[in-house]
Amino acid sequence: MEMQNMNQDMNTIEMAIQEYKEGLGHFTQKMPKIAQKYNAFTEACFEKGKLSQKEKQLIALGISLYSQDEYCIIYHTKGCIDQGCTEEEIFEAVAVTGAFGGGAVMSQAVTLVQDAVSELTQVKQ
Repeated sequence: MEMQNMNQDMNTIEMAIQEYKEGLGHFTQKMPKIAQKYNAFTEACFEKGKLSQKEKQLIALGISLYSQDEYCIIYHTKGCIDQGCTEEEIFEAVAVTGAFGGGAVMSQAVTLVQDAVSELTQVKQ
């Protein structure tokens, strides 16, 4: 289901996160060994190292925008907020990504990222 087609009266960002989690759960049931290894790998990638978890989420958001992956855009916008990123930091990362991805990145930033920031910061408060 494309994000633009979701009912705007509902909390679309939370719906997308729930839809992703359900899909991942289904995949995990069908492919438990692969899911476990994938999850372990990604968890290791996002552990604090020389880069903070906050910096890693900002990088992941940029890559998500550049690749036009709507679920990852939402997931990593949430990750940025969960790691304490300000709206200004998120949009600075968006701007850097926009320098490489142009209009396609900016179209996602001014719609999906802005919606996610708005909804997720209201949920967090």
